[in-house]
Amino acid sequence: MELKASRREIVGRKVKTLRAQGLVPAELFGHGVKNEHLSVSERELAKVFKTAGEHELVTIAVEGGKKVPVLITDVQRDAISGAFLAADFHAIRMDEKIRVKIPVVFTGEAPATKKGLPIIKVIGEIEIETLPGTMPHAFEVDLSVLEDLGKSIHVKDIAALKDVKIFVSPESVVATVGEKAKEEVAPAPAPAAEAAPAAEAAPAAEAAK
Repeated sequence: MELKASRREIVGRKVKTLRAQGLVPAELFGHGVKNEHLSVSERELAKVFKTAGEHELVTIAVEGGKKVPVLITDVQRDAISGAFLAADFHAIRMDEKIRVKIPVVFTGEAPATKKGLPIIKVIGEIEIETLPGTMPHAFEVDLSVLEDLGKSIHVKDIAALKDVKIFVSPESVVATVGEKAKEEVAPAPAPAAEAAPAAEAAPAAEAAK
């Protein structure tokens, strides 16, 4: 996956002029790499980030023929429109191991849900260490094995990948079948209070006094 970039001299508040042109200011940095101010197409960055996110290698093709493998380590987006405002590209050496968090993607349908039992997803990402070339895009977890109450999928149940070190306990629960929510029974309404008898009218003679 490749993303074209241009070197830029505009910095600070003046980068607003770049955004007005549909460009996103970006920074390229990393071990053994000279820091560079870059700009990329907002539209192209959106396409690449949708697929790669912060977990998959992207090749930054800088004008002049320079190509650098990177991870998109940080992005800033407009709170309303969602448009990209800035991005950081962390240059990666293909011969050095990196430590990164990989997302967990849940697939399949758990039979337990047909019994009214909820599926509790405990882990959303798993931290690993590996060479960039063997880094998985995601860990897929098939929920179709979750049939009954108490059934769980653990980290150890995820297919092991060669040359990938996982920094999560093998016994950690990734997803489990929870208990059905108990229905709350509304308390019975209190019996209506009996109406007090009307006061007896005083004798006419007493009323005349």
